[in-house]
Amino acid sequence: MTFVTRFAPSPTGPLHLGHAYSALLAHDMARAADGRFLLRIEDIDQTRCRAEWEAQIFDDLTWLGIRWDEPAVRQSERLDIYAEALLGLWHSHVLYPCSCTRRDIAAAMSAPQEGVQPAIGPDGLLYPGTCREETVRMGKFPNQTALRLDMQDALQGIHSIEFSESGYQTKDQDRLIRYSSREVFQTVGDIVLSRKDFLGSYHLSVVLDDAAQDVTHVIRGEDLFEATKIHVLLQRLLGLPTPIYHHHALIRDDDGKRLAKRDDARAIATYRAEGKSPEDIRRMVGL
Repeated sequence: MTFVTRFAPSPTGPLHLGHAYSALLAHDMARAADGRFLLRIEDIDQTRCRAEWEAQIFDDLTWLGIRWDEPAVRQSERLDIYAEALLGLWHSHVLYPCSCTRRDIAAAMSAPQEGVQPAIGPDGLLYPGTCREETVRMGKFPNQTALRLDMQDALQGIHSIEFSESGYQTKDQDRLIRYSSREVFQTVGDIVLSRKDFLGSYHLSVVLDDAAQDVTHVIRGEDLFEATKIHVLLQRLLGLPTPIYHHHALIRDDDGKRLAKRDDARAIATYRAEGKSPEDIRRMVGL
């Protein structure tokens, strides 16, 4: 099996040291395994993505010495694939329309039972199920509305969710991560798979894109570890293969906070302007 991995940034701001670490690590692991490294531009949310940031991504990665083995794939060019998958899930009766806003959800969860904190999942507050029983799940596919996955229905007949977690070195043994269906139901909730203002979601698009690009190893930050149970479930529902995962440590600032795109002081472009070299960046991120 050929080792295939990818780096999948969103063009919503400048790449920072955390992105550099993830991209370089994935690139290094692919080259060490005599495999393939791919680039995907996750621009499904066209309300936030900008052409100038995409151009900067290409420029920064090339400067770092990263080369991808196929032309970059853009999510914005794959909307028909996401629509087809959503339609299939709709006809399987595991989706339902939801009109709740983030404010509605926060308000519903603002008065929990005494001594009980609101449950938090990979996407934030677990959805309280307001629209679950109030909407029709049959008939014509609904447009211009958010669609949620009914987690209880989606897990019917599935006893556990499992995936392999790889170490940094390709010779390291993989660890099998397993969650019971009950754990997934209690810790994830009814996630959004398509939004009102744009088709699809990160969770849906990432599993479809990884399968389409024959990705065998997903290398990404440990902040996405809890989301992996969602992705494996979607792979089961959509009949897609499950790759091996490696969730690496995050690059953090001096206060221990993970870097964000608003941290322009740690943007790759900033270091370039200061005269740093690609080798300097490697040393800064521990590679």
